Amino acid sequence: MRSCLIVTTYNWPEALHLTLASVARQTQRPDEVIVADDGSGPATRAVIDRWHAAGLPVEHVWQEDQGFRLARSRNRAIAASRAEYILLVDGDMVLHPRFVADHLQCARPDCFIQGARPQLSAATTAQLLQAGGAADVGPLTPGLQRRAYALRSPLLSRVFSRTKPTLGGVQGCNQSFWRSHAIQVNGYDERFTAWGPEDREFVARLLHLGLQRYYVRHRAIAFHLHHTSRAPTAPNPFDSLLDETLARRATWTEHGIASHLDTARARQA
Repeated sequence: MRSCLIVTTYNWPEALHLTLASVARQTQRPDEVIVADDGSGPATRAVIDRWHAAGLPVEHVWQEDQGFRLARSRNRAIAASRAEYILLVDGDMVLHPRFVADHLQCARPDCFIQGARPQLSAATTAQLLQAGGAADVGPLTPGLQRRAYALRSPLLSRVFSRTKPTLGGVQGCNQSFWRSHAIQVNGYDERFTAWGPEDREFVARLLHLGLQRYYVRHRAIAFHLHHTSRAPTAPNPFDSLLDETLARRATWTEHGIASHLDTARARQA
């Protein structure tokens, strides 16, 4: 099967460089790499051009900066992909060298995958960004949170990985799923125009469709660079969109990927 790694980003080119460097070191590279850009400036474009010139099959899907439109950015990238299987990460992550291979080997017809994201400390993140090159990150890296999740072991993975029917632990920064399933639920709900549970709402519709969430541990590891939390301190008004989906057991949103598919097909023709 053909695979596409989608990397979401917004105006942090130094972090994106580390992410793409870790993509270049994969033991099994994805067939496509798409940077889903929510309106970054020229510095981000320069990073992408650099890696494209180095031979990484990376495409830049950019949209105008009109505020937080992560859901729309992801939809446009999924629509642009020609691959059967989508891997999704954020552009502030360092991928284990077997990240892509692990996701593809763990893929199942009736599942989508949730991987782990051990978080790096502010000090270690600063060191990696300053070095700017190949980031050697592993379970012994100083300042690592949730260190046990950083240990890659196929044996432990078989013991501790399991399917889960709940939304607990859902994080859009380390997921993979079949593109056909994403289209079947109409992708991400583009009414999420500020930080919120757009990833959990998307997953809820996949679960309502009858899919299982395969919670993979000790494989498919991606290390998360430190940054200030963007979560609001007050109650989030976008929680109501998730509540509505759960109450109706919805499998479809009227505000999703469908509007981008025709545009993508025309461009690919």
